[in-house]
Amino acid sequence: MATWNVNSVKQRVPRLLPWLDQRRPDVVCLQETKLADAAFTELLGEELARRGYAVALHGEGQWNGVAILSKVGLEDVVPGIAGGPGFPGPEARAVAATCGGIRVHSVYVPNGRVPDSDHYRYKLAWLAALRDQLAAGPGTAIVCGDMNIAPTDADVFDPEAYIGQTHVTPPERAMLAELQALGLRDVVRDHWPEERVFTYWDYRAGMFHRDLGMRIDLVLASAPVAERVRAAWVDRQARKGSGPSDHAPVIVDLDEAPDGDIGPVVPPPSAPAAKRGSAGLPQSRSRR
Repeated sequence: MATWNVNSVKQRVPRLLPWLDQRRPDVVCLQETKLADAAFTELLGEELARRGYAVALHGEGQWNGVAILSKVGLEDVVPGIAGGPGFPGPEARAVAATCGGIRVHSVYVPNGRVPDSDHYRYKLAWLAALRDQLAAGPGTAIVCGDMNIAPTDADVFDPEAYIGQTHVTPPERAMLAELQALGLRDVVRDHWPEERVFTYWDYRAGMFHRDLGMRIDLVLASAPVAERVRAAWVDRQARKGSGPSDHAPVIVDLDEAPDGDIGPVVPPPSAPAAKRGSAGLPQSRSRR
């Protein structure tokens, strides 16, 4: 299984299709597709079907959008979160389906923008609605996606650089902890509790090449799924080269790991860990 915020599936087609052919995941959760469902199907429907994927979509034009691609079945598809908040109306940020006996949720949590803003409060309310939906669901589940929360200070390159920023505030982390209190385990940290692991690097200021990133793309699994995990890693190769997303995919192998448990980030970054206070964030840009 894999999760990937592609930051516009239309822009990422030259990267996405070769990646699917190389990694051959059985289930893929995509976020920030930025396409309405009909446009997504027109763009990729035939290519995905040829590769054996059934597709569940919940999209909108220009912003947001999530999808689940599955080779192992796709049943009981539910777009959105029943009764969840909007900004001001409902946004395409969640889709769920049962794939191979596992209830799979692809989620794109609101960014929050600025602490204590209306969008920040919307983020917390959206997470509460997600929590309630997961609490009512089956016990065999996995939540994949861009959570827009770094779980701990170890999940950012320098905690000092994020003072006053979203993604790291106590209320956001408390909401993430409430999701995990439902019995969902952070499978990457299960396997790599001490290592430096990032999944997102800003496009600007050489953040990727300097390995100044955040771990905000998570795979949270209930115990029956987490106990099956044989490997969990970040595909840093997909963030390299021309035309990448600013996020890298997270890949989790259940039951067997053909390549073995090959490391937390593959290939590992060449840049050393930044010294605290030695680097700051690029000027904030507007993110949905």
